[in-house]
Amino acid sequence: MPQATVRRRAITLPRKVSSAAPAPKRSRAKTAPAGEESLRLIPFGGLEEIGRNMSVLEYKDEIIIIDVGIQFPEEETPGIDYIIPNIASLLPKKQNIRAVVLTHGHYDHIGAIPYLIGKLGNPPIYTLPLTKAIIEKRQEEFVNAPKLNVVVVKHKDKVKIGRYLELEFFSVEHPIPDNTGVVIKTPIGNIVHFSDFRLDYDAEGNPQGLDIIEKIGDLGIHTLMIDSTNAEEEGHSVSERVVEENLEELFRKAEGRIIVATFSSMLTRIAEMIKIAEKLNRRVIINGRSMKDNIQIAQKLGYIKFKKETSIPIQEINKHKDNKIFVISTGGQGEPGAGLTRIIAGEHRHIQIKPTDTVIFSSSVVPGNERSVQNLRDSLARQGADVYTSKMLDIHASGHAPKEDLKTVMKLVRPKFIMPIHGYYFMRAANGKNAVEVGIPKENVRLLDNGQVALLTKNQFIVSGESVPANYIMVDGLGVGDVEEIVLRDRMVLSQEGMIVLIVTIDRKTGRLVKNPDIISRGFIYLREHQELLNEIRNRVRGIVGRLPRQSNLDVDYLKSLFRDQVGQFIYSKTNRRPMILPVIIGV
Repeated sequence: MPQATVRRRAITLPRKVSSAAPAPKRSRAKTAPAGEESLRLIPFGGLEEIGRNMSVLEYKDEIIIIDVGIQFPEEETPGIDYIIPNIASLLPKKQNIRAVVLTHGHYDHIGAIPYLIGKLGNPPIYTLPLTKAIIEKRQEEFVNAPKLNVVVVKHKDKVKIGRYLELEFFSVEHPIPDNTGVVIKTPIGNIVHFSDFRLDYDAEGNPQGLDIIEKIGDLGIHTLMIDSTNAEEEGHSVSERVVEENLEELFRKAEGRIIVATFSSMLTRIAEMIKIAEKLNRRVIINGRSMKDNIQIAQKLGYIKFKKETSIPIQEINKHKDNKIFVISTGGQGEPGAGLTRIIAGEHRHIQIKPTDTVIFSSSVVPGNERSVQNLRDSLARQGADVYTSKMLDIHASGHAPKEDLKTVMKLVRPKFIMPIHGYYFMRAANGKNAVEVGIPKENVRLLDNGQVALLTKNQFIVSGESVPANYIMVDGLGVGDVEEIVLRDRMVLSQEGMIVLIVTIDRKTGRLVKNPDIISRGFIYLREHQELLNEIRNRVRGIVGRLPRQSNLDVDYLKSLFRDQVGQFIYSKTNRRPMILPVIIGV
């Protein structure tokens, strides 16, 4: 889920960059009762953000990991490609990792595999066929990463993991095929991880798949780990059948080309749209590398089927009438360089917006992307295209269950304890309230933060005083974990305050200035219009050098610190701004 940035003045860093998630204050650490065996449950990510999903369950010497996802960069992480979980606490016992379970093929659940699986000892990965194909395709891009050890499972499979733990897989609905929930059967009880999910409804509004969920409840569930992304949203999920009917009606009304923007991973929706295009005798053009890759994988596995002549290369778009063209594209979130973004900006080699185009946004707006998506819509409107969004009619159904559907699942599963996952704290807190409303005691709702260690016994869910490191690990180009807080802070200063470079040439023998200091400004002031301030800065530099004792051994580091402190303070007094001061000392 790519996230755009929103400009703010204050220079801040997320607390997760600098430390492990702190446990709430307690008078003393809580432990399991003496003599009782306990299961350790630790969220490594996904509980204070959207993304970076990873949870660990540990019983004696057996460890199971559920999902290994990435988080897309935030405003406070400029220049970063991805953020991944911190696995430092797992490395000393990586030999105990018996399984990695991947619930589905979205990058916020699988994206960190190439960066971390080798460090984890390359344990077996249990997942379904589509997810297997997606992670293996991506692994090809990392030439030094190990070949994955993937064990393909299917729904209803039961897999014994080591001596104590067993996995049972079950089907849950999501906009990508082969999404799976998992029951982890342990000596202290059954733990259910529901993955990201929604309830699906038929055209008459009847919920589908409730019998599967009810059977899970019949197993007797100790703890339910449940999606919280839409916990505040009232009502039920929109039926995918309603979405398909509305899309088909829009397609029929369109007089020119149809361009649909959606996530490349929403393969179920993509398959239905291609089916509609075939019905209306439109040729399909796929725009975006990730979408092409995913569709090819889904085709190979039989999840998407269409005639060979239905899809045409993008280069042939002008060989067909506009009313016979259907373009499906990435870039609906305004991501720089993505397919739709380049089309709207006029930078696409083959497609430019026409006033007769119908452009449909068949996806929700990821939090943080509101401004960039609005810019896309504004630009489309200026170019005369007809624009449709899910606010205007039901042309998108979220992959995350809203309030009433979450309550339905809680009632059917009947867990002893509820642990809301997948979302910011306020989302998870709202889901906790949902649990109370269906009759689960408030004291049995557990809201953890990333890194907190929970101890589960047969009758208890104890949030202990222990925590493991859960701070951000940055992926920046080829570097993993080499961007620390000080680097991010410098980037934030540069992006918001700019910098001043002081080039000072000093005689090594006398310690005196050889020539007038040179000043370079980037992102701070326009030099030609601020000559008076520049002269004052030069005078300040000359004053600092003039007060130095005459000596042949110049302490360059000391002099640089004087420039940074005194010139920085002077500039702040004049401008109320704190640009980065970079002194360059040249000895001659």
